[in-house]
Amino acid sequence: MAPARWPVRPEPGEAVPAEFGMSAYCVADPALRAPDRDALVVVHGDGDDSRWTFAEVDDTVRAVAAGLLGLGLRPGERVLLRMGNRAEFPFVFFGAIAAGLVAVPTSSQLTADEAAGLLADSGARAVALDPDLDLAVPQGVSVVTADDIPRWVADGERAGHDVGDPDRPAFITYTSGTTGRPKGVVHAHRSAWGRRPMYRGWYGLGEGDVMLHAGALNWTYTLGVGLTDPWANAATAIVYDGPRDGQVWPRIVHSHKATHFAAVPGVYRHLLRHGDPRTWDLGSLRAALVAGEALPSALWQEWTESTGVPMHESLGMSEISTFVSSGPDVPVRAGSPGRAQPSRRIAVLDPERLDDPTPLPSNEIGRLAVHRDDPGLMLGYWQRPEESAEVMRGEWFVTSDLGELDEDGYLTYHGRSDDVMNAMGYRVSPVEVEDALAGTPGVGEVAVTALDVGDGVSVICAWVVPTEPDVDPVSLRGKVIDRAEERLAPYKRPREVRFVGALPRTANGKVVRRDLPALGGGGLADE
Repeated sequence: MAPARWPVRPEPGEAVPAEFGMSAYCVADPALRAPDRDALVVVHGDGDDSRWTFAEVDDTVRAVAAGLLGLGLRPGERVLLRMGNRAEFPFVFFGAIAAGLVAVPTSSQLTADEAAGLLADSGARAVALDPDLDLAVPQGVSVVTADDIPRWVADGERAGHDVGDPDRPAFITYTSGTTGRPKGVVHAHRSAWGRRPMYRGWYGLGEGDVMLHAGALNWTYTLGVGLTDPWANAATAIVYDGPRDGQVWPRIVHSHKATHFAAVPGVYRHLLRHGDPRTWDLGSLRAALVAGEALPSALWQEWTESTGVPMHESLGMSEISTFVSSGPDVPVRAGSPGRAQPSRRIAVLDPERLDDPTPLPSNEIGRLAVHRDDPGLMLGYWQRPEESAEVMRGEWFVTSDLGELDEDGYLTYHGRSDDVMNAMGYRVSPVEVEDALAGTPGVGEVAVTALDVGDGVSVICAWVVPTEPDVDPVSLRGKVIDRAEERLAPYKRPREVRFVGALPRTANGKVVRRDLPALGGGGLADE
């Protein structure tokens, strides 16, 4: 077993290495420590698996890096990934980073127009594209397909893993904001090092463990929790690309001896509502991990009582991933996602005095902030200096989340201070949805927000003011749904449509989205 370039076991007060590479840390080092261990297992619906050892992953990543450089791409240029849930996704993601390029992962659920918008905004010089996903690729932008990867591997050319300034960009993820136009979150190579507090603070993850993630590889939650962190620890990552029957996860835990399972709350809720925990063999599972949206206390209690498997929650965001959690060393406290992970510095600031670095006292509600010396924090928003400056206040990165900290450091989350919605773990801008629905024949005005439908579940709901008072609601509802399907990814589409006579507004005419649920209105559930 060869020594790693960087120690994986986090130490208190550790500094980011002066020279660092994300792919070297997550791919090359574990290939030295455990070359023959399974790194990636893709479970297919037909019962077969596709497997790659750490040595094979390292070889493939370096072949992809050489192939991308062979296209004439230069360090710092972007490579957009528009691929489904396939093994080639992490090979291109880490291959781009190994080559000194900047990977831009995107969701395969995006429409062609949405993906084209991200391609234009990122200025990517190459696109890794699935043949079954539409995208108009401009002239001068190279197209990479899954078929290129085995050809590059066979060619024999291999690049090294780029190592250098830890602050140089490694990848860009896109997230919704209050403006409606998705904004790129630029992460440095050091972001992988910044995830080290999660190893013990949330997962209890170590070498040889097996992580099963319920999400798709193109989701940043999966890329981080389901791939980046297991690989950095020389642990096996398992993903599933077969039919989603809802009860497949306990079967994979049993058949592959998973030690950790990660998902959004809705996955656990579905398992408990439609399955029988008495029939599950979860003996290998040490922790169930949950993130993406708030975990209802009742769901946590039902899971732990039914399965006996500890459930650890976390709170995070695209700009820094998770930074508050419960875990093996942090007991769960009802109504709280946990405490700041080891070495993380967080505070609650006065919403009216964000430039004042003085944290509010315990048990006072304010804007949640993370100290800017955190290596996991983003570099900023891609080509949006004003928005970057808005959140970087003095020594703090100020989030849009409201919360309070008690005397023991446990956080109580009070939602967002802006109108951004949470849909199954995805941040969705109401402005983006409203813009997509505007212009639907028969729709005079439209506003959207999240609607609580019970059992800890929220869905996106559109409140529509028809152009005519005697409109056929069934017909108009169909037009709204059709418009959403044409222009929005599935997770952004309204699940409910309600009709009202007018939208709630301030004295200055601004729509008050928080007052929309009180309007009622005829919805899909009424039919």
